[in-house]
Amino acid sequence: MLRYMNSLDQLKQMTKVVADTGDFESMKIYQPQDATTNPSLILQASSKPEYQELLDRALADGKASGLSGQALMDAVMDRILILFGLEILKIVPGRVSTEVDARLSFDREGTLAKARQLIAAYAAEGIPRERVLIKIAATWEGIQAAKELELEGIHCNLTLLFSFAQAVACAEAGVTLISPFVGRIYDWYKATEKRDYEGADDPGVISVRRIYQYYKKFGYPTEVMGASFRNVGQIFALGGCDLLTISPMLLGELQASSKPVERHLSAESAHGLELEKFLLDENRFRFAHNEDAMATEKTAQGIRAFSADIRKLEALIKTKL
Repeated sequence: MLRYMNSLDQLKQMTKVVADTGDFESMKIYQPQDATTNPSLILQASSKPEYQELLDRALADGKASGLSGQALMDAVMDRILILFGLEILKIVPGRVSTEVDARLSFDREGTLAKARQLIAAYAAEGIPRERVLIKIAATWEGIQAAKELELEGIHCNLTLLFSFAQAVACAEAGVTLISPFVGRIYDWYKATEKRDYEGADDPGVISVRRIYQYYKKFGYPTEVMGASFRNVGQIFALGGCDLLTISPMLLGELQASSKPVERHLSAESAHGLELEKFLLDENRFRFAHNEDAMATEKTAQGIRAFSADIRKLEALIKTKL
């Protein structure tokens, strides 16, 4: 039966497909289960005419709050995230991931406070916690904040994840979901090793497969969501992963393709593997992550890039305030 479906429909039979975009029309076309956003995607969407109404509404709500200065800016920024999230939840049947300010990546208490604010804002709009994932950078501080949030019933998506140490620490913390960045891992190795990679040889694919197998082998309930894809070959190689978050461009390629999608990952196959259990405290985590040059560089680079886009969005808001 699967051979009569396009590749996207086939993928949906074995993996939960998530839209990696802030564009509502793309979500309506490809009908993902969930959707994820990040500062870069929100910045891109906010600069488009069709989303000016949301930006204007956030500005009006902020001005009506009576706040001023940085407090007003923070309120408007949070409101933009919530308004985008609310629109997304009208389209997808599942969850939306809303990201904590990347500048809080090394601030456990700041991350906790912002996550609680975002969840409270969704609750005020009638959105239950089950439909929201708070997106947090997978630093040691971020992972420990997520551990506490999960105990409060606030579900988390740990992002900017590149190392196996990050993945193990997230599982031990009991986070709901992780987003290993396939494409950015691929980018680093392609540039460093001066060669290209395909399919099962792709370092990003290898990383996600290793994490998935480890989680299933040892019974961790944390979901694995491959992210940041550069080509459909990476997606085909991860058929069967819990979730994959995919850009509209690659969703379009999958929908236009009739190539069979094979299941490469399953909990059953992972159970029979001979794997070593890793135990990480803070010192071991920091050393293991530091030993991975790719992960160290890409995590830092990702935090800088997201922080820069937040500042750009703030500058845009400032001109309108």
